[in-house]
Amino acid sequence: MFFGPNEFDADEMGYAMSRLETESGVGSSSVSHRSSEHLAGLDQEINQITKLKSSPHQRYSRVVPGRHELPVSTVRMLAGRESNFSGRGGRFSAADRCHMLSRYLPVKGPWLVDQMNSRAYVSQFSTDGSLFIAGFQGSHIRIYNVDKGWKVQKDILAKSLRWTVTDTSLSPDQRNLVYASMSPIVHIVDVGSGTTESHANVTEIHDGLDFSADEDGGYSFGIFSVKFSTDGRELVAGSSDDSIYVYDLEANRVSLRTVAHTSDVNTVCFADESGNLILSGGDDNLCKVWDRRCFIGRDKPAGVLVGHLEGVTFIDSRGDGRYFISNGKDQTIKLWDIRKMSSTPPAKHEVHINYEWDYRWMDYPPEARDLKHPFDQSVSTYKGHSVLRTLIRCYFSPLHSTGQKYIYTGSNDSSVYIYDLVSGDKVAVLKHHSSPVRDCNWHPHYPTLISSSWDGDLVIWEFPGSGEAPIMSKKRVRRRHLYY
Repeated sequence: MFFGPNEFDADEMGYAMSRLETESGVGSSSVSHRSSEHLAGLDQEINQITKLKSSPHQRYSRVVPGRHELPVSTVRMLAGRESNFSGRGGRFSAADRCHMLSRYLPVKGPWLVDQMNSRAYVSQFSTDGSLFIAGFQGSHIRIYNVDKGWKVQKDILAKSLRWTVTDTSLSPDQRNLVYASMSPIVHIVDVGSGTTESHANVTEIHDGLDFSADEDGGYSFGIFSVKFSTDGRELVAGSSDDSIYVYDLEANRVSLRTVAHTSDVNTVCFADESGNLILSGGDDNLCKVWDRRCFIGRDKPAGVLVGHLEGVTFIDSRGDGRYFISNGKDQTIKLWDIRKMSSTPPAKHEVHINYEWDYRWMDYPPEARDLKHPFDQSVSTYKGHSVLRTLIRCYFSPLHSTGQKYIYTGSNDSSVYIYDLVSGDKVAVLKHHSSPVRDCNWHPHYPTLISSSWDGDLVIWEFPGSGEAPIMSKKRVRRRHLYY
């Protein structure tokens, strides 16, 4: 069961939060020292924006004089609301709600949602949180109805699958789902049809969208990443032929192709709702910004951001057209400000290394862990998780419930890591799985997180005030371990 902002038991939440603060080492000298170092290098604008979106009204912190620096408790927030401290007629502002909900992390559980006999590669909530999509290597994509106890609404058997389902994307109106694999053909499925079992071209037609061109001469490439535009009219894709594609769904053709990187383009996304800015990351270690309104020249980006020492596996935009994060095979997440980009990479931006390794089957060399890029343009760097074996994904926490106060990521060590965006502290590590966690996703409105792994498990982490299991399962998953 999900709980709204006013449905939690204050004592239960207060106790659990106190336990979280204690066990995560908040207040210890080592954490304070690390936080101070991180804050010293953090861009003050993103620091201030995050605080404005997740800090309570200043009058709540003035209830007890001289204690401005202490976190404002849930009980104090509720008492202040009833006394109309903020002058809002007894209502919380969006920042007030984020302050309360962001303190209660989805760390209880996990409980089993589903268990498959193949590796999970994709796990995503719909924009409104009513649906959840999971993609597996064994050709299956399942769409779960979250509001109906995680009932399987659509069980899709993919067509012409090469290697695995590399990515999926749900249209903004939630009517269509596209899925990609190591093929230039992206398939589209009608989510709203009444058929639960959707077997490609058997029970339903999965139309193919061909991203290849006649001049390719039959060359076959794979698509690592695909995303709907916010208006649902276009798809943007990143491919193994070093290119970015934009597909016009109304015209049913590729409207743009640009050779974006000198190696695989592992990840693409739109930077904001306008659809004009596209972000990309590749195995050439670079993040690039593409402005469709003013292409300077063919295959030339609006800007380049340097800082990763190894390939970029995933990019997530903050949605404001300025900030985004990237996961890298150098075992780091980096926070970027688009305004700091350069028109071209520095002449000697490639760092020469004295080791050879392949992230698909080798551990990251110990001698490389402390290396730093001499021209690093990132705003901040987050370390602790492991980016090996597969293109592991990272995200900002939800805007509406946390004010994007956190960054979270899967990890090769079978865990989910949650970092504080501003301090850089590792605030929680969720351990259950026995294989790499490639993807995980936080519900857009509630303290609920789903993790999926190569072990085939799809599990739910929550912060239920009552401590009860979610309604779709009363059985807690075995192998459950949780560390902060």
